[in-house]
This record gives sequence, structure tokens and C-alpha cells, in this order.
Amino acid sequence: MQSLQQPQQLAMDSGTVPPGQILLIEDEALIREMVATALEEQGHTITAVADSQAAFDRLRAAEPAFDLLVLDLMLPQADGLEICQWLRYQSNAVPILILSAKASEGDRVGGLQAGADDYVTKPFSLTELVARCNALLRRQQFLAAQQPPVLQHRDIRLFPNECRVTVGNQELALSRKEFQLLEALIETPRRVWSREQLLERIWGPHHVGNSKTVDVHVRWLRAKLEPDPSHPQYVVTVRGFGYRLD
Repeated sequence: MQSLQQPQQLAMDSGTVPPGQILLIEDEALIREMVATALEEQGHTITAVADSQAAFDRLRAAEPAFDLLVLDLMLPQADGLEICQWLRYQSNAVPILILSAKASEGDRVGGLQAGADDYVTKPFSLTELVARCNALLRRQQFLAAQQPPVLQHRDIRLFPNECRVTVGNQELALSRKEFQLLEALIETPRRVWSREQLLERIWGPHHVGNSKTVDVHVRWLRAKLEPDPSHPQYVVTVRGFGYRLD
């Protein structure tokens, strides 16, 4: 089983593979080290963590965002499926490859239904795992090239890849959370988001706090976005429900 042996030098993938930022979430130290080494030999930058809380922390703080996740399911603190579901709930399309000893058909189908793009069972071929990671990175590069580089609503323009926002000809200096808040709203204009939905999307399911955090950040966002924050024209409160972008 190649995953439990010292990795040999792997040949570079014959396709064009962009160097990627990869988050490796694996609690078994030997496997974590071997997979990280094999992917680094391909030119990728690896951030390796051993539990779900560290993964959530890295995902929330990542700048720039990760290009790929390699994810074990049986993790300390929370199941890896929770990470999949949280990312997809946020409309985060980062490719996810599950690497797990849970090998039944039900486990594989469940992982894919939770949002994973590929599923590799343990024991596994290290060479095949690297090839699958490279294939996901190539596909992501292709899809990114097809996506519009800007989200626009009225005179607001949000550039996801540049973490930049303009209103008319003026560029706004937003914090990370303010940017993520506006990004959620502008992806689905006129959809009403509850405070709880925004809290889970932006701060994650394990955030310690309450929905007042959302109200505070909406107030800060309005102070930078609105001509008159006391009479908002863009980020509107829907009393009893939450917020929407008008």
C-alpha cells in the first residue's frame, strides 16, 4: 500500500497543472506527511491540519482562498462532511477530494451528495491520488476562466478574485467580513437572508456568538456603501426576517 511507504519521487503530471494552494485535513500523521510531500513535489503549496476546528479556522482566514481541499471524514471534533456542507452552503465551489477509510457505497455516495467532487478510499495509491488532485486543479482552472470576473448589481461592482468593490467610480475599503457579507447579498439580489443564515455562511457553524454580530457588520457595511446609512438604498432590512440587496 503506497500510502504507508516512504513516497518515491513522482513524475510531474503530463497535463498543464497550475501550482495550487491545497488544504490537507487528515488526522493520521503518517498519511498527512506523505500526501503533503507528494503534492509539494508537484509544485503545490500545502497547508496541513489534523482536526476540523483547525480546518474551519484556516478556511475562514485563508487569503487568498484555497484551490483544493483533501479531506478525511473521521476527524476529531466534527465529521468531515460538516466541512463539505458548510462550504457548499456558502456557495464556495472549491474542489473537495475526500480521502477516507469509509469505503461502502453509501459512504461514497453520501460524500459526493454532501458536496465532494471526488472520493478516494484507504488504502490508496499515492500516484493515483496526486493525479486526481491535479485533475481537479486543471478543471478548476478551466472553470475559473469561464466565469465573469465581476459581480454587478446597479452601480455596485464586486471583484471576487481581487477582493475589491467599487460603487460608481469610487473604490470601497471593506474588511474581510464586510466583503463576504456583500458578496453573499450580491450573489442573490433581492433574496432575503436571515441573520442566522448569514452568520453560518460567513462565520461558520461553530462560531461562538449571536446574530447581533451580523447587525453590527451590516451597520459597518452601510457606513461605507450607502450615501445615507440612516436611509439605506442598497442593504435593506426586511423586518422580522433579515436583509436583502435592493
